Amino acid sequence: MTHTPPKSAAVKEKSKLAAFWSMLLADKLALAAVIFLLIVITCAFIGPFFLEYDAGRQNLRGRNAPPFDLSRGWQFFLGGDQLGRPLLARIIVAAHNTMMVAGGSVVTAMAVGATLGLIAGNSRGRAGQIIPRLADVIMSFPSLLLAVIVLYMLEPSVGNIIIVLAITRIPIYLRTTRAEILEVRERMFVQAAKVMGASEMRIIFRHMLPVIFPTLLTIATLDFAFVMLAESALSFLGIGIQPPEITWGLMVSQGRPYLTTAWWLSFWPGLAIVLTTLSLNLLSNWMRTALDPQQRWRLEIGDKKNG
Repeated sequence: MTHTPPKSAAVKEKSKLAAFWSMLLADKLALAAVIFLLIVITCAFIGPFFLEYDAGRQNLRGRNAPPFDLSRGWQFFLGGDQLGRPLLARIIVAAHNTMMVAGGSVVTAMAVGATLGLIAGNSRGRAGQIIPRLADVIMSFPSLLLAVIVLYMLEPSVGNIIIVLAITRIPIYLRTTRAEILEVRERMFVQAAKVMGASEMRIIFRHMLPVIFPTLLTIATLDFAFVMLAESALSFLGIGIQPPEITWGLMVSQGRPYLTTAWWLSFWPGLAIVLTTLSLNLLSNWMRTALDPQQRWRLEIGDKKNG
């Protein structure tokens, strides 16, 4: 009788990734969303290195140039703006600031909120009572109104916008983490770890955090779309990113006076916002199912049918 050695951690991790990849292939909408988001992220990273000069170069002869006219070059495929700058190049370059603001805000909010939620959920003293009240205070103010008030007093730079939007989203992660920890800490595997003498930090980071992280990741994906829309709203109101910096929301705002004569100035950056938000929502719905063992069978059945 031969003994089969257990699979290594690398093999198990590879099998998990293969399973998630097959489930992603089974959901065509989620796959299309991932492909589109990868294109946007690629443009956000490499776009400014190649197109930043062209995106800011003015050509008054090409003012409000109509779309789909390649006589001026491929960069004018989506038309030109009110100063003759190519819209396609500007949209690609604007993806950098838009993604940086949204990504920075979500990562900061998730890190701070999850940390406070872990403290509040594991604390049985005053910290467990004071920290949730902090979230209640922040949520008592409308998030967009709070951002408008703070940015009216501060310089509307990229860093300030990231901080302001992150503050408004902290309660989401704080309350979610605290609620999850209050439930997870009563489970048998956590009690068993305590009985075996595991330290508090090991229990939190080795046993609790991996259980709640998929929930936080799903919320972060959905929250990314909300923060991107909030940044676009702030730029549209004129208190977001200021020229010569550029974002999709600022491009929509700059094209507003020309809606009747040059609709494409606001349409194309607005379409980029809509498609990115829709892709993030589709990906969030897929992740919510794929990361939940009780719901994963829906995707696995679809994968078997396609196979």
